[in-house]
Amino acid sequence: MNKARDSLGTMSSIKQVINDAVEKGKEVYEKVRQPNPIRLRDLIRQIRSAKTAAEERAVVNRECAYIRLTFREEDSVWRCRNVAKLLYIHMLGYPAHFGQMECLKLIASPRFTDKRIGYLGAMLLLDERQDVHLLITNSLKNDLNSSTQFVQGLALCTLGAIASPEMSRDLAGEVERLLKSSNAYIRKKAAVCALRIILKVPELMEMFLPATRSLLSEKNHGVLITGVTLITEMCLQSPDMLAHFKKIVPNLVRILKNLIMAGYSPEHDVQGVSDPFLQVKILKLLRILGCGDSDASETMNDILAQVATNTESSKNVGNAILYETVLSIMDIKSESGLRVLAINILGRFLLNADKNIRYVALNTLLRVVHADNSAVQRHRSTILECLKDADISIRKRAMELCFALINGNNIRTMMKELLTFLENAEPEFKATCSSKCVLAAEKYSPNVRWHIDTLLKVVEAAGNHVPDDVVSSTIQLISETRAEQAYAVGELWRHLSVAQLEFQPMIQVSTWCIGEFGDLLLNGQADVTVEETQIIEIYQKILWASQCSITTKEYALTSLMKLSARLNQEVGSIQQVVSAFGSHLNIELQQRGIEYSQLFTRHNHMRGPLLERMPPFEGVRGNGTEGEKGGIAITNGLDNSPDNQSLLNDLSSPNNNNNINSTHENNESNALLLLLGGIEPGEGDTVQAVTSPATSTINATPAPRSTVNADILDLLGLEPGPTAPSNTTTSTSPAQLSHTNNSSSPALLLDGLLNNTSSTTTTTTAGIASLSTPTANSTTLPTNNFIIPQSLSQPSVPGIVAYDKNGMKLDMTFEIQDSVTTINMLATNTSLAQVTDFLFQAAVPKSLQLQMMTPSSTSMAPSATLTQVIKVNNPSKVPLRMRMRLSWQANGSVVQDQGEISHFPPALWQ
Repeated sequence: MNKARDSLGTMSSIKQVINDAVEKGKEVYEKVRQPNPIRLRDLIRQIRSAKTAAEERAVVNRECAYIRLTFREEDSVWRCRNVAKLLYIHMLGYPAHFGQMECLKLIASPRFTDKRIGYLGAMLLLDERQDVHLLITNSLKNDLNSSTQFVQGLALCTLGAIASPEMSRDLAGEVERLLKSSNAYIRKKAAVCALRIILKVPELMEMFLPATRSLLSEKNHGVLITGVTLITEMCLQSPDMLAHFKKIVPNLVRILKNLIMAGYSPEHDVQGVSDPFLQVKILKLLRILGCGDSDASETMNDILAQVATNTESSKNVGNAILYETVLSIMDIKSESGLRVLAINILGRFLLNADKNIRYVALNTLLRVVHADNSAVQRHRSTILECLKDADISIRKRAMELCFALINGNNIRTMMKELLTFLENAEPEFKATCSSKCVLAAEKYSPNVRWHIDTLLKVVEAAGNHVPDDVVSSTIQLISETRAEQAYAVGELWRHLSVAQLEFQPMIQVSTWCIGEFGDLLLNGQADVTVEETQIIEIYQKILWASQCSITTKEYALTSLMKLSARLNQEVGSIQQVVSAFGSHLNIELQQRGIEYSQLFTRHNHMRGPLLERMPPFEGVRGNGTEGEKGGIAITNGLDNSPDNQSLLNDLSSPNNNNNINSTHENNESNALLLLLGGIEPGEGDTVQAVTSPATSTINATPAPRSTVNADILDLLGLEPGPTAPSNTTTSTSPAQLSHTNNSSSPALLLDGLLNNTSSTTTTTTAGIASLSTPTANSTTLPTNNFIIPQSLSQPSVPGIVAYDKNGMKLDMTFEIQDSVTTINMLATNTSLAQVTDFLFQAAVPKSLQLQMMTPSSTSMAPSATLTQVIKVNNPSKVPLRMRMRLSWQANGSVVQDQGEISHFPPALWQ
């Protein structure tokens, strides 16, 4: 029995041993079945061996799936390797945000290798916009207090990369303590971290001030460069810090001098230059400290001269130091000789084979050309050579610098080179270059003929890339230069006769000028022989060419119409061409064709006067000459296009110089029509245009009109008839007075309504008044017809609200003495926008007389007010009614409104 019992025990033991062996075999099998994760180098090899982007994505997705699986299983053995692979995948641009928490776990690990990968992952995957980064604040604080310098260094690097304002406030004390460490390795990293902290929380700057000053006494270059960088940022952030650190200029000069005088040091030598990075940082700090400070600039002048002369420019590191030296010299209050030396260094840069250095030189010269133009002029030939460079960015900077160098002495040479550049320039350069050429020629042209030739060359060289302002400037110059018009029209005919039809601007300029001055082309004054048939053939070619734009055809059609008043034999041919456009598909050309055709048939007697030469343009060019005949000034909202000039010129009449004094009836009628709706004179009206160099005005006197206007005047219940005596208060220049001695009040009224010039014009006639913007030179001229007593009685009637909408409110109170009612108007800006150019205009029935005083202001802030006094003489005691028009500017737009005030208190006339 005992043996059997022992045998059973032995069997049980054997069975247990077998079961344990089976379990261990299963574990081994599981481990064999799940291999270890691949190493980072193997993953890189697999990704690089992928032949297509799809293969690369497949490798990355497979590996990311495996990494997610290990993260879920809390596999701490391979966490470091998996995070490292994930960071590489993140660097390739694939999402890796699911590894953020694993980085935090690695940071909390006591092993240095885990911390290193964890902190690297935190710097790459976390930033201050994500709340997760706040979870590592405690780990950072623990590692900043670690006894191992490398762990402290990891924490400082991470804090300097991802510190938020909250983290900066929590850990600034630890960083300040490490900034005073005796270990140079820790101090340089603490300085970089302090830079990040003061950028995030500037008020913590003073905490680092004592420790920062001691950094400049270090021998270690790493500590020096981080200390200089920290001081530079402090000076940029705070004016107080800038004033505080001005005292360290001698220390910086000493450090820089030691660097350039030191012998070979293998630890800091870069291509034969001793620590160029530190030199550049010191030069930048010197530039900041010396800007606007004569004493500091004087201290650093010598060392800057030494750096500029002793630095080798054959290597790129030397060029970097020289570039910073040039910037420092030009920004501080340096000596004139030192500035010339700096510009000469930039001139040497222009000869460098490196395109980047040439670009930097041009860019810097463009910044300093206004500080020392004469020194930059010495390198003009080198700069002009850069216009031919193969690099487009260098050509662009060279073009801008060339325009900055133009003056009256070199305008011919520079313009010749720029025109050559314009011919071969890229399309994106042509518009800018042509506009600047026009401005330079206008400012520095030696004579008018050279100016005209230059503008024509610009228009020809730029082709279709000429902006509209160049076309209008060319037309304006020829229009205002009477002595050169024959020469200009001859040159333009030569261009037009051989012009390529795809280049529109030259055709536009040519057709406009030939249309205006075609008689000079035919009578031999233009030094060219032209037949009328040749002109018609060229115009037909332009008008029916598919290459020409609609705008160009509009120019040509209007020009051809002008020529019908200048040619003698081909008027019938012109009529046929113009009539053909009456059925053109384009509505603008069709309208012109129909309207112009009327001047050959129904209104043939008006064609000559309407198509006379236009007066010279005024109001745009400052050095323009005035023509012999008075003309309409293109100002106050009317553009300078030939179409608008033709429109205004067509309203002019050469036989109307003495029609200023017309009947009061029609003066009242047309002036009031203009106030009510801006109605233009109709058929049978005449308009007299008067201009002067001092002010640009349009004085109009209508001739007798049809009775249709009486229906419009009935809006106020006014009927044509005799008017009351007028009172006129004007302020104008002597030149204007010399042209308007015989002008009546309605003429000045039209000036105020159309031009709104800067002079004050208050007109009282037939019950219509208009007031333009007041000036300091306003004067009051007394009259014998309408005298208003200075002493007025106290208000005896209630006030009214005359207007209240569009953010503007007008309140009126009244004072009465005899037949004169004084209206005190209070305008209030009820909107939230600034109001400017406020203008109030009024009209009353013919039986009343109106006088408007100058307003207290023309602008109002929100909730602000202005006042204006209006005086009405009502001798007949008729009910008072007033038609008003308001206009002002708010939020960049013009607000206009008009209406009638008919609820005046009856006490005003009873």
